Amino acid sequence: MRAPLSPVGLALLGTFSTSLCLASDFSWVDPAVASVNQEVIELRHTIHQNPELGNMEVETSRLVAQRLKDSGLEVRSNVGKTGVVGVLKGGKPGPVVALRADMDALPVNEMTGLPFASTATGVRLGKTVPIMHACGHDTHTAMLLGAAKVLAEHRDKIAGTVVFLFQPAEEGAADVGEFETDAVIGAKAMIRDGALDSPKVEAIFGVHVMAGYPTGHLYYKSGTALNSSDAFRITLNGQQTHGSAPWSGVDPIMASQGIIAGLQTLISRRIDMTKGMGVISVGTINAGSASNIIPESVELTGTIRSNDASIRDTILQKMPAMVNGIAGAYETKAKLLLVNIAPVTTNNPALTEAMVPALELAAPGKVARLDSSLSPSEDFSYYAERVPGLFVFLGATPENQNMQKVPNNHSPYFTADDATLATGVKAHVQFVLNYAGHSAKTL
Repeated sequence: MRAPLSPVGLALLGTFSTSLCLASDFSWVDPAVASVNQEVIELRHTIHQNPELGNMEVETSRLVAQRLKDSGLEVRSNVGKTGVVGVLKGGKPGPVVALRADMDALPVNEMTGLPFASTATGVRLGKTVPIMHACGHDTHTAMLLGAAKVLAEHRDKIAGTVVFLFQPAEEGAADVGEFETDAVIGAKAMIRDGALDSPKVEAIFGVHVMAGYPTGHLYYKSGTALNSSDAFRITLNGQQTHGSAPWSGVDPIMASQGIIAGLQTLISRRIDMTKGMGVISVGTINAGSASNIIPESVELTGTIRSNDASIRDTILQKMPAMVNGIAGAYETKAKLLLVNIAPVTTNNPALTEAMVPALELAAPGKVARLDSSLSPSEDFSYYAERVPGLFVFLGATPENQNMQKVPNNHSPYFTADDATLATGVKAHVQFVLNYAGHSAKTL
C-alpha cells in the first residue's frame, strides 16, 4: 500500500505555486553544475570502461562511497548487498528527499567503438560473459555523484536532508538465477536494508537516460510511467518416442504450441482493454536432441508486461489454470513458475505536477509530457510504492541524429551523449530545491 503523505508533503502538493518556484533564487545552480561537468563526464567514462554486473558492483560501489565521503556526506556501504547510501544534511530545516541511481551493467558485448568502450568480462551464474553499460547506468551514477557534489558544496542553501541511493542489480543479479523466487535483490534489497528509513524519506526522484530522444530534453508522465514485469517458466513433460510413431508417446512439443497460442488469448479475451494493455512474450523454447525423436520434455520461458495493476493481476491469476488445462488436453503435465520482477512504475500525480517547474529550470524549453507510458520496466517502482515518487526520462541522442534509427537501450551499439549529463545533474538538484523550498513556503 502506498504510504500516506506527511503534513509537509500534503501542504506542498496541495497548494504548490509555480510563481513562487520561479521567484526563488536558484541562479547559482547552473554555474555550480557547469563547474563539475567535466568531472562528471570523466566519471562516466571511468565507470563505463569498468562495468560490473548486478550484485558484483564492488569497485563501482567503492568509487561511489569515496566520492561521497570526499564531499562530506555520511556514507553507508553494503546496503542491498553492494549498494551505497549517502546522507547530506542541509543548512536549513526541511523534508527528507531521496535521489536514486542504479549502478549495474548488462551481459552485452559492446560494439560502439567509443574510445572509452568496455572490454570487460564478468561471471554470471558461473559463466564468463562480456559486460557493457548498455542501459546508461554509468550516466545515472555519474550524474548523481555530480549532484551530490553540487549540493554538498552549497549545503547552506539546502533545506532538509538529501538521501542518495546508489542501487545494485536493477537489471538482475549475476549471482541469482532469474527463477530463484526467494531472492531479494535490487530496490527490494535496498528497502529491506533501510534505505528509505534512516532517515525517513518523504519523496523519491529518479532520472533515466533514453536513446532515441534528443540530448538535454526531459520527459515526464503523471501516473503510469513504465510497465510491470513478471517472468515465467513452463516445463511440459510427455513421453519420449520415435518421430515415426508419435502415437506411441506423448508429444510435449505439440502441447507447447497449444500453450503459446492459448497464452495470447489471455490478452485478447481475458483482460479489460479499457484499463490498459498487456503483453505475453515467449522468449525461449528448449527441447529435443534429434530431428527424429519426440522429446520427453519442453521448457518455455518468457515475460509478462502490463501498464495496469489489475490487468497484471488478471494475467497472473488466470495463467496457471490455462497452462494446466491445455497441457492436460494434450495428455502432458505442466509445471509453471511465475516470478514477480517489478510492479507498474507509477508517478505520484500531485508530486509530478508540482515538480514540472523543477524540470523547466533544469531544461528550459525542453520539457515535454509523454502521451502514454513507455514499455520497459523498472524496479524504481518498489520505492514509489512506499513513498511518493517521480521517475523522468532524459534524452541522450544528439539532435542531429535520426531518432528513429539510433540503437536503443540494451543494444550493443547503445550510446549516451556526454552533453546530456549536465541536464541530468541539474534535474536532481532542482528536485531537491523545489521540493524543499515549497514545502516550507506552504506551511
